[in-house]
Amino acid sequence: MSQGFFLAIAGNIGVGKTELTNRLSAELGWVAYYEPVIQNPYLDPFYQDMARWSFHLQIYFLSERFKAQVEIGRSTLPFIQDRTIYEDAEIFARTLRAQGSMTDVDHANYSALFDCMVSFLRPPDLILYLKASSETLMGRIAKRGRDSEKAITLDYIQRLNDAYDDWMRRAALQGEVLTIDTDRVPLQGETPAFRDLVADLKRRYPPQAELRL
Repeated sequence: MSQGFFLAIAGNIGVGKTELTNRLSAELGWVAYYEPVIQNPYLDPFYQDMARWSFHLQIYFLSERFKAQVEIGRSTLPFIQDRTIYEDAEIFARTLRAQGSMTDVDHANYSALFDCMVSFLRPPDLILYLKASSETLMGRIAKRGRDSEKAITLDYIQRLNDAYDDWMRRAALQGEVLTIDTDRVPLQGETPAFRDLVADLKRRYPPQAELRL
């Protein structure tokens, strides 16, 4: 059974992953899988007390994303994933441990479970890494006005940005990564950059190949 093209959109909080996933899915006709943010019962408590709820939050995300990625692995259609399972460990759990919001024991247990689970999963064919400055991200987070995100600090966003840059350097050694700096390359609206991205993805997985599945 042939498999569809697996595009993963990675990036920090507020960078525009979900909006781009929506637009690319509509433009290309690819199936979209979204991050389970709103449904997460630990999200609000986490931002109020990271040390208390970090392990619970990460386990919830890991479980939900694993279920989605198992389904993804069975798909014969091209699809887009809004945030990868790898970001849970490489970005968020790593940052929480580094800043003292997750204990070494909890992080070790989480990492062991993560390593076991991802060994069964199909990796993305392409990671599209959206990035922006911490100040830009804070502005976008404030603009969308989610109550659960009001406690996010500039320091936390900067730590996540640093973790993303570090992970992407390592991820590029193992697979294909396309980085777009959204501070300089606007993707919102019918911009040349968005049209170029659509054209690039169509070249990678042309519509006629999709019809033969």
